[in-house]
Order: sequence, then C-alpha cells, then structure tokens
Amino acid sequence: MSMNLPNKLTMFRVVLIPVFIVVLMSGLIAEPASRYIAVVIFCVASFTDYLDGHIARKYNLVTNFGKFMDPLADKLLVSAAMICMIELGMLPAWVVIIIISREFIITGFRLIAAEGGLVIAASWWGKIKTVTQMAMIILMLLGVNKVIGTILVVLATIFTVVSGVDYIVKNISVLKN
Repeated sequence: MSMNLPNKLTMFRVVLIPVFIVVLMSGLIAEPASRYIAVVIFCVASFTDYLDGHIARKYNLVTNFGKFMDPLADKLLVSAAMICMIELGMLPAWVVIIIISREFIITGFRLIAAEGGLVIAASWWGKIKTVTQMAMIILMLLGVNKVIGTILVVLATIFTVVSGVDYIVKNISVLKN
C-alpha cells in the first residue's frame, strides 16, 4: 500500500516527536534557545495536523489509516510535550494524568469500534481540545505569564474532559455491541 500525502504528513508528525524531545530535554542546546527551537518543531508538527486533514478532505484522500493514525499522532505529540513539561516543572502531573487518561480511554474506544468494522473520526470537541492543548503547550514553552498559563491549563483540562464525555455519549452503542 502506498501512502498518500496526508498520511505521509501524519507520519512526519510522529517522526518530529523524538526530535522535539531531544531538543527540549537533552541539554545539547542552551536555554532558552532549546525551548524556542522546540516550540518551532512543535508548531511545524502541529501545523501538519491541520494540513493533512485539509488535504485529505479537499482531495478526497481520507483513509481508515488516516482516521486512526492522525488522532493517535496528535495524542503522541501532545503527551510527549506535556510529560516533558512535568519534568521541566511547567505543568502539574495531575493535569497530564487527566489528559492522557482521556486519550487512553478514547483510543480504547476506537479499537473496540475498529473490531466491529467502525472507524470513528474526531469530533469538533476533540478538535477544540487538541487546539487548546497545543496552544497551552506553545505559550507555556514560550514563557507566558503565570495567570495566562493557569487559564490555558484549566481550559485544556476542561475541553479534554468535555470532549471525552461527548465522544463516549455519542458512541455508547460501540460498547453495547
């Protein structure tokens, strides 16, 4: 199977994750340059999320691989960044636990659906959640003030919970089958 452009962009996003981690966490590049470079890498990876979806829909290149792998790539990127931010003292672990727990629950839900031949695409709540989380990560890595940082953390956590509940409520039939 050859990969179309949207799926290649998704896989590129996955490849950027270890690059982001090494730049941010290795100490090979001095602070604050390491954070700024990591933000650029994170922004490029995040932009591929928008780009792959836009291209897939515009040119009718939506695939089951893309429906599954695109949200997984987002989860990997965001989770890796937030785990790094715990280590850097920028984010409380409980927030990351809530966010990653939601991702595991929804991924499990998707796997159950896939066993039944269903592929469930991301909802608008899920997209809002992803954008909010990405904005939180970018602005906090750039050193936004504490009040704005706290507001971003609260919003990202709320949208994470709301999108998870919305996803389960809309797809509860997956569990009933």
